[in-house]
Amino acid sequence: MSRVLAVLLTLCFASIPILRAAPAHARPDWQDQQQDQPPPQSQDQVPYQDQAAPYENFSPDQLDNLLSPIALYPDPLLAQVFVAATFPDQVEEAARYVRENGQNGIDDQDWDVSVKAVAHYPTVIGMMADKIDWTTSLGQAYVNQSTDIASSVQRLRHLARSAGNLQSSPQQEVLEHDNYIAISPYQPEYIYVPVYDPAIIYYRRPYYGPAITFGVGFPIGAWLNLDFRWGYGGGWGGVYYTGWRREGWGGGCWNCGWIGRSRGRVNIVNNVYINNRYTTINVNRTVINRQVNVNNINRYNSVHRDVRYDNVQKNNMRVDRGGGPGGNRPGNNGNYGRPGGGSPGENRSGVNNKIIDRNIDRGNPRIDQYRGRDNNNNVRNDRPPNTVQQNRPTPGSNSDMRYQNRNPGQTPGRPPVQPSINNGPHTFNKNESHFDPHVTSQRGQDSRQQAARPQPPSHPAAQPRAENRPAPAPHGGGERKRP
Repeated sequence: MSRVLAVLLTLCFASIPILRAAPAHARPDWQDQQQDQPPPQSQDQVPYQDQAAPYENFSPDQLDNLLSPIALYPDPLLAQVFVAATFPDQVEEAARYVRENGQNGIDDQDWDVSVKAVAHYPTVIGMMADKIDWTTSLGQAYVNQSTDIASSVQRLRHLARSAGNLQSSPQQEVLEHDNYIAISPYQPEYIYVPVYDPAIIYYRRPYYGPAITFGVGFPIGAWLNLDFRWGYGGGWGGVYYTGWRREGWGGGCWNCGWIGRSRGRVNIVNNVYINNRYTTINVNRTVINRQVNVNNINRYNSVHRDVRYDNVQKNNMRVDRGGGPGGNRPGNNGNYGRPGGGSPGENRSGVNNKIIDRNIDRGNPRIDQYRGRDNNNNVRNDRPPNTVQQNRPTPGSNSDMRYQNRNPGQTPGRPPVQPSINNGPHTFNKNESHFDPHVTSQRGQDSRQQAARPQPPSHPAAQPRAENRPAPAPHGGGERKRP
């Protein structure tokens, strides 16, 4: 019997297919069919076609227009302006600080050393902040085209000198060497910011008055630690750190005589501006990924009239399409280099508003905390209960102190009178904690309807008694005879 059972069990197990664990490298059939297809990508991972769009530089004519308002500044100040323009956000912050606090505490701020230097001249830092789109364009040009910047400055200075509008004065020293023109401070203690009309000074003499005027002098300090190497090395030269050494970069210095005149009057023992780490000029290269309002740039056409800034608009589109480092998706503001600005995935308007940006950090993640939410369910109930204003005596009066804190109508020794609550329509609810616009609208409609209703006719006024009307006859008698 046992043999029969064994044979039957053997036959049963033989008919069942053997189950084996699939090897680790085995894939289901649907994976084999799709192994050559890339996995689906989310919308945020789709690459943009223009992601590598190149930055488009400014043309020589465009640079002449942009630099025309400052090309005749003294070289030590002009060098600081170029570097500070690559930090437009710090320029705006410094301008606000100077308006509120003056010169006190500038050296203690965490701005770039160039921004600190320009902040010592309120008119210049204020101009840069008020024309922030121009400042941003200037910084973008200096980051990518520093040699072209120097070339444009020399070109404009030669135009002004040829027109007879650029010469030495008690405020500035104009030097020319090997076809390069340098402008340096002449006074040992003060530097003067020139004021001129770019539409006139580069072409002709003005009909009346001087072509360049100067305001009050600003003090020369250790913060003027930069200058220009005009013609150094057979090229245009560029901005360099002087360290207040008259010999400049190691050889003769034909345009740094101002350093020798001012050095004895300047406290250069100051590691805020005199430091070996400033030997290399650092700039903010992310400024090229900041958008610029083209309408504010098109107005700079004093030197070359028929110039359009199409490259600015193309660079704005490049930022919108994510051409800058880190990528900037469509709809973002592209404010790289700003606090919290231009971060990937940010879905905000592409328009820069300097008034808003001065007061609101649009990169703060808490700004979207309640956006698109209905706050009706989050009514605050932490306000104190509705109470009637306490009736306090007039200072100096002889009112009894016992009545200072009682409510109107309250008598000493009796419980306080509870204020009545108006159950009529409220603009706010009875707790004055939630504004209801529908109730406000209804109250306005009711008021307008009531004003439009016709007024009931008024009763005519009593007519005055005529003077010649006969007096009524006396009671009990006839008419009195006249004499």
